[in-house]
Amino acid sequence: MLRRLLLASALMLPGVAAEAACPPGEAVAQLAQSLVLGRPAEPLQGLSLADAECARDKLVPLLERHWGPGVGYKVGLTSEAVQRRFGLSEPVIGTIFGMTVAVRDGAEIDARFGEEVRLGVEADLLVRVRDEGINDAGRDRVAILRHLDQVIPFIELPAVGLRGNVDGPNLVAVNVAARFGVVGRPIAPEATEAFAARLAGMTVLFSDDAREIARAEGSALLGHPLDVIPWLVEALGRSGKRLRAGDLVSLGGFAPSVPAEPGRTYTLRYEGMAAEPVSVSVRFR
Repeated sequence: MLRRLLLASALMLPGVAAEAACPPGEAVAQLAQSLVLGRPAEPLQGLSLADAECARDKLVPLLERHWGPGVGYKVGLTSEAVQRRFGLSEPVIGTIFGMTVAVRDGAEIDARFGEEVRLGVEADLLVRVRDEGINDAGRDRVAILRHLDQVIPFIELPAVGLRGNVDGPNLVAVNVAARFGVVGRPIAPEATEAFAARLAGMTVLFSDDAREIARAEGSALLGHPLDVIPWLVEALGRSGKRLRAGDLVSLGGFAPSVPAEPGRTYTLRYEGMAAEPVSVSVRFR
């Protein structure tokens, strides 16, 4: 009896962490329905990061029914400034779906997703995993390159789908806003120090047909784009997962996303990654 009383008292003391309260399945199902229909939903209240990850893991199978099977991962918040904005101290992970990589370079698509949600437009980059040896490559960038077979120009088209200001846990709960994307022509990576250096030093130019929106170096992603991979491997390993052959990895935004504007064409150009500049574009109606 005394032991039970002491345990109960300890749970009421400030600073004692409570067990994560994963949102119930009904709430997650309602959220999934809103996301699929493109209707803004209310943020989930009182989420810890553990709660949010649990909600995401319930949400993803529901979204796969509509958006196709998961084909890899999105790593978000890959800069300290953006992490601080969302109240977090490290990147976050979402799943990308078959639909996320279905739009090809030069396509014209609607600026809205579903009934009310406007898409964002974000400068990104994809890589494709050659084999599972990438899980054992550590932080050796040349070793990582040996286990990749494509580097793919990629404009991400995210949509949070929540009303009001969104905090870090709610961003995680909605699968880090993964929705659509526009895929350019892949290039073959070279497993060399020189290619790794070009990835970090390349200039990424993001513009529409009226202005330059953003300009960044490859190093904007965790100091080096390839450094996103070991972070992801370690984070997946904590939940018993591994990267697999064929998985796509969205390495993160080189600059904050902007709202998609109907009638505009957006172009993402990488200078210095390959012998000639590489680009990908999309137009909105």
